[in-house]
Amino acid sequence: MTGEASFPCRLCGSHNLQFYFALGNDGRFRYYRCPDCALVNYDLAQGLDQEQYSLEFIDPTDDQARRNLDKDQSWAFIQRQLPGPGRLLDIGCGTGRLLYLAQRAGWQAKGLELSAPMAAFVRDKLGVEVVVGDFLATEPAPGDAAAYDVVCLRHVLEHLPDGLGAMARIRALLRPGGYFLAEMPNVEAWSKRWRRLAERAGLHRRRFPENFVAGHCNEYSRRSFQELCRRSGFELLRWETYSKKPLANWLLNRVPIGTKARALARLA
Repeated sequence: MTGEASFPCRLCGSHNLQFYFALGNDGRFRYYRCPDCALVNYDLAQGLDQEQYSLEFIDPTDDQARRNLDKDQSWAFIQRQLPGPGRLLDIGCGTGRLLYLAQRAGWQAKGLELSAPMAAFVRDKLGVEVVVGDFLATEPAPGDAAAYDVVCLRHVLEHLPDGLGAMARIRALLRPGGYFLAEMPNVEAWSKRWRRLAERAGLHRRRFPENFVAGHCNEYSRRSFQELCRRSGFELLRWETYSKKPLANWLLNRVPIGTKARALARLA
């Protein structure tokens, strides 16, 4: 279960990828780390399951819903880090909670959503514009080019095989000096490092459903995300990790060792 990959790094093009970890009961879903840029690349030849993430129609206006908490944290982060009301685009907007919070604070908000039923749900609930489409295959609408102060991509980037292509599209949507908010798993979280170490030592073995297929194309750390920004004409301003638990969140915002990361970059 070692050795080099048969494909180049999808970020820097290096052919020196080294086996990093595997998923699945038989270990056939393999991830390879690039020593040059630190991106962890999944071997897409083994198949990809992007349908494993079920739709949950949670009321975006419900301030008490626990499943809205992570979006509330995202919005609080935006308010702390960015200047006042502007135009916001949420790619993969889901239930629309972030759109609702932005709209309530006086921002012009718009969503892009792959699921037509979810997009219809958000439009009906909030009366906000939500376009149905695949981000990497959808051309910007007239008036959207260089129109946004902030573009959000929350837990979407890891599902996209072409990170550089995604960043080019985000760049085209932002005004000069605009901001990009990204949220994604942190592949170098301490708990993940420990689990990989335990698995290599034979001290731990994860069990997967029999029909499991990997769903993440690329796994990011601060180093690889910063390199993605550099190659795309962005400056990484902040990288933090977070949790839904208040005390853990306070700590992980300051010591970035958690399993989920939040990053803010500015168009250079």
